[in-house]
Amino acid sequence: MDQSKSSGRGRDRGQNKDRGRGTGRGRRSDMGRSDWKKAPDKRARNEEANKRQKIDEGDESLPAYATKFSQEEIEAEGRRPKKKVAVMLGNHHEKTIEGDLFSAFVAAGAISKANANDPKKSSLVRCARTDRGVHAAGNVISLKMIIEDPAIVKKINENLSPQIRVWGIERTNGSFSAYQLCDSRIYEYLIPTYCFLPPHPDSFLGKELPKLAGEANDLSGYQERQSEISNFWKDTEVEIVKPFLNSLDSELSGTIRKVLYEVEPSYIETQADTAASVTSDIGKIDVSPTDTAIDSVQGLSTTNQTVEESDQQPLVALHDPNPTPGEVSTEEAEKRKEGSRRAPSSPLETALKQLKSIIIARKKTYRIDPKRLARVQSVLNQYAGTHNFHNYTISKLPRDPSAKRVIKSFTVGPKPIIINETEWLSLKVHGQSFMMHQIRKMVTMAVLIVRCGCPEERMNDTYGHEKLTVPKAPSLGLLLERPVFDTYNSKMRVEDVEGKGEVAFEKYEKEIEEFKQREIYERIFREEDAHDTFHSFFASLDILQRSDLLYLSSLGVPAAKRQLVENEKDGKSVEQVIPEVSDDEGEDANGQEG
Repeated sequence: MDQSKSSGRGRDRGQNKDRGRGTGRGRRSDMGRSDWKKAPDKRARNEEANKRQKIDEGDESLPAYATKFSQEEIEAEGRRPKKKVAVMLGNHHEKTIEGDLFSAFVAAGAISKANANDPKKSSLVRCARTDRGVHAAGNVISLKMIIEDPAIVKKINENLSPQIRVWGIERTNGSFSAYQLCDSRIYEYLIPTYCFLPPHPDSFLGKELPKLAGEANDLSGYQERQSEISNFWKDTEVEIVKPFLNSLDSELSGTIRKVLYEVEPSYIETQADTAASVTSDIGKIDVSPTDTAIDSVQGLSTTNQTVEESDQQPLVALHDPNPTPGEVSTEEAEKRKEGSRRAPSSPLETALKQLKSIIIARKKTYRIDPKRLARVQSVLNQYAGTHNFHNYTISKLPRDPSAKRVIKSFTVGPKPIIINETEWLSLKVHGQSFMMHQIRKMVTMAVLIVRCGCPEERMNDTYGHEKLTVPKAPSLGLLLERPVFDTYNSKMRVEDVEGKGEVAFEKYEKEIEEFKQREIYERIFREEDAHDTFHSFFASLDILQRSDLLYLSSLGVPAAKRQLVENEKDGKSVEQVIPEVSDDEGEDANGQEG
C-alpha cells in the first residue's frame, strides 16, 4: 500500500472531526429520507462481510440458499453476459421462497456457477416481503441474470414446485430496483360474509354494545345500524339452538351456554407494544370448546388434553382426484383430521361440539344484505388518504413519521361469491406501502365497525395519539395481487429502448388467474371449510371479557379507558390478563408487509 496515501487518509479523518458526528453532513439525522434509507446498516454490513469471509476461506457456513461449485466446474461453464432484469412471479408458500427461486435460477443456467455461492453477487432485491402465510399472485424481484436462452422461463419453472411460478422476465435498465422503484402495491383479502354478523347477544360484546349505546343516548342509532340483521340471532335461537338444548337436561344446557358465551378462550395471541399506553393484539384464537374451557366451569372434570391439529400436509386443489406426490386428497385429509382427535370424554363435550357445528353451519347460510354491503364499502372509504397507522402495526409510536401511510383505495367486490355453501367477499386495498400486519388490522377494524354497529367516524380515533387495540385478522385470506411500477413504465415508454419493456402483469393475466384459482383461492376456501378459522377469530373477540374493544361502542374511547382504571385498581394490566404470544418470528414493523 502507498504509505503517503494511507497517511493522507488518516489526516483527512483527523481534520474532518465533524463528519459522522456532531453537526457534520454524515449525521443520519441530517439526511433526507431517501438518503437515510440508502445509508448502509452497520450490523447488516458486518454480518454480510463475515459471511463473505467464510465463503472465501472455504468455510461450509454459506448463505441459506447458496450453492458452492468446485473451481473446475466453474471454469468448465465459461463466462456469459448478465443483464439486469425484473422477474415477475407468483407463489403460494408457507415459507420464504428466495431459496427455491435462487436454486432454480442456478439449475436453469440463469445464474452462473461462479455466482451461485452468494445471491448478493446477482444483486437480488425483492419488491415486497409479506407476513408469514400470506400468498402472492404477483410479485417482482430484480437481479442480474443470464437470459440469452429463449426458453429460460420454462426451464426455471421446471425446477420449481407448482406452488411457485415465474410469469415472465423483463429486461430493465441497470439501475432498476424492484423495491425502490415500486410505486404502490395492491392486496386482496377474502373473507366470509358471516364475519359481518353482530356478536351473539349472550357474548360479552353482545351484551355491552347495546348497554353502552343506551348510556350514550344512541340506542336508536345503534339499532338502526343493525336493523337489516337484527333477527338473525333471534331466528337462530328459536329454530336451531332451543330445540337442541331442549333435548338435553336443564343443568347440561345451562352449562353449555356458559361455556360457549361466557368462558374466555384458552389460547389468545396478543402483542405488547413498547409504548406506555395499553395495547394488545389478538391473533390466532381457538374458541372451540377446549378442555381448559370446560374445566373452568365448576363441578366438571375432564382430562386436560389438547385436541391436536390435523396433519399439516400441503393441500391440493378442490375435487382433485389425483393429488401430486406429497399431497393428500380431501377425503384423506378429513380422515386424518378425525383420526387425530381423541374421542369425547363426557356428554358435555359431545353436546358442545354438536352445538358449535350447528351454529357454524347456520352462520354459513347467511347472505349479506345490500344495505350492509354498502355500509362495508362506506367504512372502507374511511381509509383513503394519508393517515397515521401507528395502531395498525407493531413497535410504532404515535409521533413516528414512518407510521403515516397513503391509501389510494379500499374497495369491496360488488358481487359476493358462494363457495362450499359459504358466501365470500373480495376486499382490495391499493396503497403506496404497508407496515407489518397493517392490512390484516385494517380488515379487522372495518369488520368490527360494521358488526358492532359502531359509528363510522370511530375510525378517526385510531389515527390519533391514543393507543388502541386493533386485532389482526387471520393471514389465511390475504394475498399480494401485484406491485405497481407506473413511474418506471412511463419512463420506459418515453425512452423506447429496444429490448427493454414495462414491468407489468397484464400480459400474464390468464395464467395468473388460473394460478390464483388453483393454488390460492381453493386452498383458502378449503382451509376455512376444514378449520372454521374466521369463526374462531371473531367469536373469540366477542367473548373476551376485557374492555379493550369497547371503544367500538357508541360511547367511544372513554368506555375502554374508564374500565381500564378499574382493572388497574385490581393490580392487573391487560398484558397480565392476556398472555403475550406471537405467531411471527423476528417481528419488524419495517421489514414485512400485510
